[in-house]
Amino acid sequence: MKSVRPAEVGLNAERLARLDTVLRERYLDTGKLPGFSTLVARRGGVAHFTAHGLADVARKTPMAQDTVLRIYSMTKPVTSVALMMLVEEGKIALDHPVNRYIPAWKDLGVYEGGIAGMFRTRPPARPMQIVDLLRHTSGLTYGFQYRTNVDAAYRAGGVGEIEKKGTLEDMIHQLAKLPLEFDPGSAWNYSVATDVVGYIVGVVAGMPFEDFLRTRIFGPLGMTETDFFVKPSLKDRFASCYFSAAPGAPPILQDDGQTSRFLEPPVFVSGGGGLVSTAGDYLKFCEMVLGGGRRGDVRLLSPKTIELMGANHLPGGADLPAMSVSLFSEAMYAGVGFGLGFSTTIDSPATLLPGSAGDMSWGGAASTYFWIDPEEDLIVIFMTQLMPSTAHPIRRDLRTLVYSAFES
Repeated sequence: MKSVRPAEVGLNAERLARLDTVLRERYLDTGKLPGFSTLVARRGGVAHFTAHGLADVARKTPMAQDTVLRIYSMTKPVTSVALMMLVEEGKIALDHPVNRYIPAWKDLGVYEGGIAGMFRTRPPARPMQIVDLLRHTSGLTYGFQYRTNVDAAYRAGGVGEIEKKGTLEDMIHQLAKLPLEFDPGSAWNYSVATDVVGYIVGVVAGMPFEDFLRTRIFGPLGMTETDFFVKPSLKDRFASCYFSAAPGAPPILQDDGQTSRFLEPPVFVSGGGGLVSTAGDYLKFCEMVLGGGRRGDVRLLSPKTIELMGANHLPGGADLPAMSVSLFSEAMYAGVGFGLGFSTTIDSPATLLPGSAGDMSWGGAASTYFWIDPEEDLIVIFMTQLMPSTAHPIRRDLRTLVYSAFES
């Protein structure tokens, strides 16, 4: 995507510049973030792409436009696109039961009581379907939710943890022995469901999940800097990751970019949170989504499939606050629903933020974030490396500042 002057794409240059001014004053000057980059693209042109602060504090490495970062749960939309490509090929359907592809899950029960090793369960009201995995209504969970005895069992077994030594297939076997938290389709809970989607992609495609992404998505889109590990040639551009400390204290090192586990291919390939990427590479993925499944001469999905993915799939048209039992999510505003791999705005005024109904977004654990607004032909990508993503209201600030720059 070419660079353009803001006025060429209906944006006010002075107001758009406030994006960096406010973020620097609010987050860099106060020591809350080590560094960040922001990318704003509209009507086929990049109107704003800047980087500030440091990618590595100890080494004083500047944050750059091409810094490689952990995008964590921004992996989920990519994995969801992979599955929808197989749907389009007629190899799998959204209403298929998950146990059709994971036979060991045929007898999964729903939690009624007890603790690990002594769980009491009952049969689910209906089988888990593929659509439940994509929209997080499967009954699965994450160990970091700290809400139930089921997520305690996930923590004890390291289920879904990227740092674990087991493989993706090992996780599937572990989950066969654990109950669901609720009947599929009856609630929304942020979970390892997208990791399961990645496993099913591999089963249906007949190749390792990571190879499917490389050959069917990354290669065709030219995403040469996106993978489940940092290629040796990119090591010097890989940022360190930090953890938000006590108020007033600088962030503390969470993962050194020069000794990180991301420098080697992982044992556990996580479709829910395992990718590293750059702002420029992720822009190519977003361009494909905004382009109705096409970027340049490459078509991955049809416009109607992208439209389906961006629609709210929560039962009854509910929003996330109404259906969620999660103690953590990358989005929880009123007026925001969930599609097939993305959150989607269904009632913009209810969010108390500017925007458009039908926009698609998600973020990652290290505070990365993106959104795609088809109505306004807009893509925004924010990159930083600070955990957790709930530490600061950066995403609220981004939406307010970007939309305030609109002229037309």
